[in-house]
Amino acid sequence: MLMQQGHAIEAAEAAAPDAKTFTGNRGLEIEEGLIFEIGRPEITGVDLDEPLPFKHRLGSLERQKPAGLPGLSEPEAVRHYVRLSRLNYAIDAGIYPLGSCTMKHNPRLNEAMARLPGFADIHPLQPQSTVQGALELIVELARWLMVMTGMDAVVMSPRAGAQGEACGMMAVKAAIAAKGEDEARKIVLVPESAHGTNPASAAGAGFEVRPLPARADGTLDPAEVKSRLGPDVAAIMLTNPNTCGLFETDAAEIAALVHEAGAYFYCDGANFNAIMGKTRPGDLGVDAMHINLHKTFSTPHGGGGPGAGPVVLSSRLAPFAPVPFLRREEGGIRLVEHLGEAPGAFGRIAAFHGQMGMFVRALAYMLSHGADGLRQAAEDAVLNANYIRASVKDLMSGPFGDRPCMHEVLFDETWLKPTGLTTLEFAKAMIDEGFHPMTIYFPLVAHGAMLIEPTESESKASLDLFIAALRDLALAAKRGDTGRFAGAPHYAPRRRLDETRAARIPILKWTKPGAL
Repeated sequence: MLMQQGHAIEAAEAAAPDAKTFTGNRGLEIEEGLIFEIGRPEITGVDLDEPLPFKHRLGSLERQKPAGLPGLSEPEAVRHYVRLSRLNYAIDAGIYPLGSCTMKHNPRLNEAMARLPGFADIHPLQPQSTVQGALELIVELARWLMVMTGMDAVVMSPRAGAQGEACGMMAVKAAIAAKGEDEARKIVLVPESAHGTNPASAAGAGFEVRPLPARADGTLDPAEVKSRLGPDVAAIMLTNPNTCGLFETDAAEIAALVHEAGAYFYCDGANFNAIMGKTRPGDLGVDAMHINLHKTFSTPHGGGGPGAGPVVLSSRLAPFAPVPFLRREEGGIRLVEHLGEAPGAFGRIAAFHGQMGMFVRALAYMLSHGADGLRQAAEDAVLNANYIRASVKDLMSGPFGDRPCMHEVLFDETWLKPTGLTTLEFAKAMIDEGFHPMTIYFPLVAHGAMLIEPTESESKASLDLFIAALRDLALAAKRGDTGRFAGAPHYAPRRRLDETRAARIPILKWTKPGAL
């Protein structure tokens, strides 16, 4: 009986990719047309009053005919968006192993705190005397960030990590100008394994980017850094742990060399989740570092809107922090918003002081964990990554040998070469197994890179299933089961894009069926 059931399941699975239904639906996976195809211009789910007479200022730009926007009834609109949401993969659906992204669980306690009226319903332009509680929360969060990083100041206003990088590099530029060296120091050293935003931020701030190669073990050699330093170097931008998932053990020595040359040390904080509560960047000689609240302190990735990327600064750069910033005075906390009150500030990085919802979530995460809990989170993130590494190292190859990693483990395509398969094909086959693929082809220093970051959120049972799927796919590749990979994913709502055809014959505009 069990054997017969097994054969029936195999037969059903074999037929599934080609199975057809009258509706196009597959079980409870609903097939739906584009909104322009299912909507009708004459339908609307809301009643709108006719506007009062007014004089427009559009001139010749006034629309001459209806826009033809599709309309849906309220139930149709709700179903449309619910169906779309079911096509999304999310951390709430399963493990999200994107290396360098730290897709961790967002505790619901944090969401409840962010929705408290005293935080959710305030406005950035209301009197400061009416939002003292919110300002106090920002001050407390800032204090925690400085304590954990060992830094002397923090800029809370940047909206994301990339803007935080821009803020840090502009502080570096202001510090150099204050010393009268802005015409001489034009170069920023950036490792080849850096995040793509690093060289972009340096270039955006007006610097010239010079790449730094890694040594055979995937880390920076202080001797290599020293050979590149000179009176023309403004800063180095280094990620620690780096994007190969390795700790830069020579970071303090590199910082000393950089400071001796009169330059500054910018650290990309994207991987702070690996060292939170274990290592303070300030103790390593870091001058500036952005902190992605969505990567380390569990605010939703991207924030569903404005994010938050605070920047911590050393005493060498603190005088040049931009406005606005908070100052505690006798009458309470005051938001310093004008450059006249901050003569050293390089300017303004954002209109207001930051994204309140992200601040509330981050502080709720910190307070609920405590210092020991935050340290354990980092330890568990590192443990989980090494558990994956140790579990598949006999099948998959690493570019820097069999050595412990930090919070993410990096594999390359060396082990795939004899199979004729590519990293892309392996990643697409993971979708059929119900897993979002890991980050692929990054960092560029590893050919066919596969970068996996499980975070501390995953249970051992979750990791074991993920590891079992990786091993099954790897064994299938090695035994030549290419049909499992060719054209994958087979079970996703949409099959793999014909990338060559899409590049050569792009369709950039929806056309009504039957129209020319």
